[in-house]
Amino acid sequence: MNSLVTRGSLFDDFFKDFAPGFYVRPLHGDGLPAPSQIKVDVKETEGGFTVQAEVPGVPKEDIHVAIDGSVVTLRAEVRQLDQKTEGEKVLRSERFYGAVSRSFQLPADIDAAQSKARYDNGILTLTLPKRVNDTSRRLSIE
Repeated sequence: MNSLVTRGSLFDDFFKDFAPGFYVRPLHGDGLPAPSQIKVDVKETEGGFTVQAEVPGVPKEDIHVAIDGSVVTLRAEVRQLDQKTEGEKVLRSERFYGAVSRSFQLPADIDAAQSKARYDNGILTLTLPKRVNDTSRRLSIE
């Protein structure tokens, strides 16, 4: 994953404190959130896992969940539409746009076909049942 460069620095903070009324950051000055900023709670039961992730301000159509064995990947895309009307000049915009993703591994494989996702008030709740291993069998020795 590419490392994103932030535009803030100690030099910028000095001038912001020195002349707070005259310092204006560039448009889209804030970078994308770090993957660790998608806060998750993971709970395990006998039959599976429940994951709650904070993804505020993102429409559910722009949230993608992928399951590969025991690895869960959350991806959120944020779009910012700049609208400029005549006679208006944007001085500061702190909203960001782009995508952020986070992956984590659970201690057991997930049954992707039985998994469910629900999104309500900025919280994504995943119900992830454990995969039942019915493929193991005892071999007879000849």
